[in-house]
This record gives sequence, structure tokens and C-alpha cells, in this order.
Amino acid sequence: MPDYFLALGMLTQTEENYLKALFQLAATRPGDRDAGTNELAQHLEVKPASVNEMLKRLKEKGLVSYERYGRITLTAKGRQSAVGVIRKHRLWETFLYEKLKFTWDEVHEVAEQLEHIQSAKLVDRLEAFLGYPKYDPHGDPIPDSKGVIKQEVRLTLAEVEEGTACRMIAVKDNSMPFLQQVMRLGLALNSRIRVVRRNAFDSTIEIEVGKKAHTVSQKFAEHIFVV
Repeated sequence: MPDYFLALGMLTQTEENYLKALFQLAATRPGDRDAGTNELAQHLEVKPASVNEMLKRLKEKGLVSYERYGRITLTAKGRQSAVGVIRKHRLWETFLYEKLKFTWDEVHEVAEQLEHIQSAKLVDRLEAFLGYPKYDPHGDPIPDSKGVIKQEVRLTLAEVEEGTACRMIAVKDNSMPFLQQVMRLGLALNSRIRVVRRNAFDSTIEIEVGKKAHTVSQKFAEHIFVV
């Protein structure tokens, strides 16, 4: 049984959510791996005082390195625990999408509940049942049974030059409003996109999806990963 599953068995759902949030925040900033208290509070939509109290508990369990008002770093044990939760979440999203025919804007919230199931045997059998998938429905890599996540350098739609065609491989935002906007544009994983024009005045980007033209914001384009 992988070590991070053993660690998860000692944690509450709230503790798991904090560790996962710290891992996700660090993953968005390759040059600055540590998060701050206010940043974590904003991400989890809780008060900074609640964050400080939880960080004390996580530090006592050897899961984070943290001094009051300082930066927060996951320890090796904390990272293993966080990756274990993420592994379960992405496997459950894949199961819901592929086997139960949930839409990709529905799977995230349900997987948020299922990710706290503690049975390592169930998770391993779920992975085998799904055929050992490498990516979830949003294009995010699924950690393997040893907690290893495939690292990739990804390009966003916002970085693609005018006149260039590309293919959508993942989304950065898994929220329902964003995914619904993606679907309204006719986009899905592996959709072909051509960047027609960039508008200097308002930073909007004109794109073609199939034979249809759309105008999207810079913020939207920054949340679409392409090759």
C-alpha cells in the first residue's frame, strides 16, 4: 500500500482539503512554490484565523512547514497526502465522465465528495477498471499508484500567435461557469482552434472553432491549454 494512503487515513476531510489546496497553489507558480496565509484563505473561502488554526494542526502532524505570518510549504509527507487526494479526485472524475455519462462541468463537485473515501483497495481497483488512464476529463494528469505526476510544460491559448492553429488539451479552471462557457463555444478536449486576430485595444482574441468565429477574453484564453 502506498505511503500516502496510510497518511490519508489519519486525516480529516478538512485537513485533506487544505493539503490539496496548498499543492494546487504551488503548482500554479513554478517559480514560487510557497503559499501565504491570506492566499490560502482566499482559495478556500475561509477566514485567515481559521487557516492559522488549521496550519498549527498540520504542522503538528508533520505535514507543513510554517511559521506564523510566514510562507507555507508542504513537507514530503504533506505532499504525498495531497497527491493521494488528487489521484482519487481525478480517477473519480474519469469514472463519472466515462462510465456514468456525467458532463465534464458536473464531475468536479461530485468528485469533491468521493475523493475522501479512504479505501486504497477501492482506488486501485477503480484505476484498473478504467484501464489505467493518464488524464482526467479536463486534461489534468492522474498521479500513479506511487504518487508520481507526469510533469508537462503547457502552452495557453493566450500565448498562441496570430494565424496559428492549435489543439485544446486541457483547461486550467474546473469551475462549472467556466466549463459551461467552454461548451457554449463548441470546445472540448482535442478541439481544433485557430487564432485569427489579437485586438490590442481590449486584449480580446478572435478565434475559429470549426467553421465558427468567436471572440474571447484574454482571461478566458489563459485558462485553455493547447498544443
